[in-house]
Amino acid sequence: MQQLKDRILKDGRVLGGGILKVDGFVNHQVDPALMDACGREFAKRFADVGATKILTAEISGIAPALTTGFHLGLPVVYARKTKPITMPDQVYLTLAPSHTKGRMVELIISPEYLANGEKVLIIDDFLASGATILGLARLAEASGSKIVGIGALIEKDFEGGRVALQSLGVPIESLACIKSLDDNKITFVE
Repeated sequence: MQQLKDRILKDGRVLGGGILKVDGFVNHQVDPALMDACGREFAKRFADVGATKILTAEISGIAPALTTGFHLGLPVVYARKTKPITMPDQVYLTLAPSHTKGRMVELIISPEYLANGEKVLIIDDFLASGATILGLARLAEASGSKIVGIGALIEKDFEGGRVALQSLGVPIESLACIKSLDDNKITFVE
């Protein structure tokens, strides 16, 4: 998606170690018009997968998941990283590594919002190693739900996440696929 690629080139910053800083428009400060365009694009790409819910991870995946949900007319559930007192005692929980936090984080979902038989579309900000998305898939499967598609705003092709997710057997779409962040330069897959 050219609009997203242009914004990454304009405002994204390579921090080294495979980290691309996009928090000025994706996940700390959000550009609503850009996220709406991304949600519309995901809705087109996943229109025929039969999703009944969208699943993402707190916090970075919420904006693209929400706009995708809006355009598909679907509710959005996000995995929490801490359990609030309002959540029931019995929850779905898994661990996943956080690239930006440099440690394992919990992903927690209440069974109130992800039930048996849902058809789940996972939308997240990044597809890097695939570990977070695999964690979300484990949560969905624990609930008895079925994954029907995976979408990422930005894929870091050089980290191999797409290969790690192929065993899920669902369509995987990214709106901007990065080939390299070497020498502090962002290079997209053509």
